[in-house]
Formats: sequence, C-alpha cells, structure tokens
Amino acid sequence: MEQIRTLIVDDEPLARQHLRGLLADDPEIAVIGECGNGRDAVEAIRSQQPSLVLLDIQMPELNGLAVVDEVGAESMPTTIFVTAFDEYAVKAFDAHALDYVMKPVSRTRFHQAIARAKSQLRDPAPAARPPLAALLDQLRSEGTAVPRRIALKRDGRLLFVRVEDIDWVEASDDHVVVHVGRELYRQRDTLARLEQRLPPHKFLRVHRSSIVNVDRIREMQPWFQGDFVLILVDGTRVTTGRSYRERVREFIEKSM
Repeated sequence: MEQIRTLIVDDEPLARQHLRGLLADDPEIAVIGECGNGRDAVEAIRSQQPSLVLLDIQMPELNGLAVVDEVGAESMPTTIFVTAFDEYAVKAFDAHALDYVMKPVSRTRFHQAIARAKSQLRDPAPAARPPLAALLDQLRSEGTAVPRRIALKRDGRLLFVRVEDIDWVEASDDHVVVHVGRELYRQRDTLARLEQRLPPHKFLRVHRSSIVNVDRIREMQPWFQGDFVLILVDGTRVTTGRSYRERVREFIEKSM
C-alpha cells in the first residue's frame, strides 16, 4: 500500500510539531503539509487531496466542524479530530463512530486512532451516508456543541479553563482578553468566534467589545439612552451598547 498522504491542521505550532513527531517513525504515513487555520485547511484539502486529516476543532477563521461543512462531509478525507472538548462534549463523535484524540494528545491514544484510520483506508466500508454528515445534522438541530472547558494560550502553553470560571471577555484590537478571576488570557481571535464557543444561556454579548458571564453580574445601573452599566461581582464595570439593547432587555425580563 502506498503511503497515506496526511494533512495536519492545528492553529498551535507546538501542537502541529507534536503530531508530526508522533508520525515521524511511521513508514506508512507521509505528512504532506500543515495548516494553522481553517481557511487554509479548506484550500489544502481541496488542492492536495490528502487521504487523512488530523483536524483541530478550536481554531480561528473556521473551526474544525466548519471546515467539514465548507468542504462537504461527502468530500472529506478520513478525519481524526483533535480536540480540547471533554468527555461530555465528545459523545456526539462516539455516537457517529468518528475518531478523535483529546488534548493533550497521548502517544498511546493517538496511535490507536491512526491504526483505526489505516484500517478504514485499507478496507473502506460500503458506500453509505458519511457519519460526518450525520454529525453536522445533529449539531445544526441541537445547536453547536460547546465544551465544559476551553483551551486558552499563554506564554507558549495551552491551558484548559472551565467555561464557568470565565468572568467576562473584551475585544482588544485583533485580540480578545479573557478574564478569569485575576488571570488574563490574551488570544488572537475575534469576539464573534469566541462567542460561538461559549454556552449562550450562560454568556451574554452586551457590547460589540464585551461578553459577560451572567452569573457574574451583581448589579445593573441605568446609563444613557437606555443602556446600562453592569457591575460584576469583583467590581468590574461593563457598559452595554446600543446594538445589544434588545439582548440585555430580554435578559432582564427572564431574570425578573
């Protein structure tokens, strides 16, 4: 059998390096490229046509599931998801017989997934509706799955933070700053993309530059022209914006 043309997709250079290292001694695998974001991944999958993709889920531009959606589930190569989602969130992958490895990636679990991918490529199942398509349908009907924790980068490390521990998030130029108690995590991302990773029943977009954890709101004070100042439990003051007044009003009505 010819070598399996493999594409590594992860926005973290150290993570890509780690995956490449785990594949280095496998004579059946040929790594044909790496991508650091979802947009590049879509282009590489279409142009290079790999047989196997190691696909990170949490990425800028497009996340891993959005990559599948844009390429088309029927056109995707054999895929192993690389994810920081916890066991609760990956039940969808199990239900659809999709393989994944959890971050931080262990050698044993990774090689198990690779062995399974090799088996599928050698002896493909009869033509049927791809499990990836069924997964996307499920996520569309239920809303995008969100993790109980998310991976945040700091000082070259990937740290896993419980979603409920996040106090609020603010936009800063082309970055976002995630406030977790006294800790700050500055990420190269947009507020809109981060908002998609947070449970909507727990986090409220109140301004084009701010998202708050509703459990951290201690007080709301009227501001100018129908806006409010939100005072969080640690004393932080966050002002709401005109474009998000309706969301804030709905939150107030539900809370009364």
